[in-house]
Amino acid sequence: MAKELKDLTKRADNYSQWYNDLVVKADLAEQSPVRGCMIIKPYGYAIWERMQQTLDAMFKESGVQNAYFPLLIPKSFLCKEAEHVEGFAKECAVVTHYRLKNDSAGNGVVVDPEAKLEEELIIRPTSETIIWNTYRNWITSYRDLPILCNQWANVMRWEMRTRMFLRTSEFLWQEGHTAHATREEAEAKAKEMLEVYASFAEKYLGLPVIRGVKSANERFAGAIDTYTIEAMMQDGKALQSGTSHFLGQNFAKAFDVTFINKENKPEYVWATSWGVSTRLMGAMIMAHSDDNGLVLPPHIAPIHVVIVPIYKNNEQLAMISEKVAPVIEQLKALGIRVKYDDADNRRPGFKFADYELKGVPVRLAIGARDIENGTVELMRRDTLEKQVEPLEGIAEFVKNLLEEIQQNIFDKALARRKEMTREVDTWDQFKEEIEKGGFLMCHWDGTPETEERIKAETKATIRCIPVDAPEEEGKDMLTGLPSHRRVVIARNY
Repeated sequence: MAKELKDLTKRADNYSQWYNDLVVKADLAEQSPVRGCMIIKPYGYAIWERMQQTLDAMFKESGVQNAYFPLLIPKSFLCKEAEHVEGFAKECAVVTHYRLKNDSAGNGVVVDPEAKLEEELIIRPTSETIIWNTYRNWITSYRDLPILCNQWANVMRWEMRTRMFLRTSEFLWQEGHTAHATREEAEAKAKEMLEVYASFAEKYLGLPVIRGVKSANERFAGAIDTYTIEAMMQDGKALQSGTSHFLGQNFAKAFDVTFINKENKPEYVWATSWGVSTRLMGAMIMAHSDDNGLVLPPHIAPIHVVIVPIYKNNEQLAMISEKVAPVIEQLKALGIRVKYDDADNRRPGFKFADYELKGVPVRLAIGARDIENGTVELMRRDTLEKQVEPLEGIAEFVKNLLEEIQQNIFDKALARRKEMTREVDTWDQFKEEIEKGGFLMCHWDGTPETEERIKAETKATIRCIPVDAPEEEGKDMLTGLPSHRRVVIARNY
């Protein structure tokens, strides 16, 4: 374990390599034999399960139900919405045949040329098309609306440059798809789900986010408006952490989904879609972790507290275990996820380093002398501070401490974002400041040409127009054209 920590690249030396090292060494994931894909290991999946369970409850609280739609989509479906197919065409994986056979020349298994599909099938990059083809059969009247569906699934987007959790060809996510009778209802739902994402990111992941609207260049293919939450990583780069799309009637028109409204007239349905993915894992790792390993917010950590007994013989272990048993029950009764690690195949020092690397929020160490003194040694992962506390009442103390740790992790990330957010008014100043990282608040004339020039010359993009951005008269730093509010510009993952 000492070697594992020694080999963990320091953030200051190479932030990108530090992240890659940490994902592997903390036992979250590993590379797959399939290029661009990853294997999520049990500890990594346990974190994703915590996210999934929490978000799922939040969705259901908003009236959303879960469903499941096919992995394979007929190619013709993607052709029906022009912007949609243009946005995803270069990322699609295509199924052309349905059978293999042994090669008669002895070259192993080959594709059977006689098993060619009449129509190619696309492995879903997203599911708007097949879902709206289905909704056509579900909707006839305004009484059938709204439809509020979500699915937990995997998708495939053929990526050339991949990084585990942040950008992989196959990834896990949820995608919500709702259908409404009015524009107002659909827009309200899209904004509501963005706030669900923002609340989850801040309250559970300890991740402060900016709520905003994407520019036309950055919005989802086929959407009228894309709402986003943008988070800042420790190196000052932005990470899009969740999006919610107001689709208007685009997909309803493409798939001829109409309903009879209250005036007994036919009308196209209004739509939204929204999703977050395992990219949130990457966001949480990058935003909070340090040179010793993961730092996990307690609200999402699979293990809240680990208890490590320190003993010389089986007699001492039995005594400690007997004393600790009621403490474990008290912790569990308070809803605290606890692990008692009395395994005899690893030394306490190894265990300490391992749980530190894996980001367990609180560690309790207790030995024979602690039993005599009625005390326990506690270490909090967010600050690495150690303290000695009375064993009596330790469960309640830990419960309160976990909330303190959760808030501290959020506050630290928020302070970093504030420190690295700056207003910039001139192009020369912008080119200098963007090299330092962070969020630059700039005036923009609203044209895609200016946005494209910023990206081409600096590799920075307009992350969003903040929803709470105050009106402020100014001039675009490039063109000098008038602007009415500042936007967030940053380099991003």
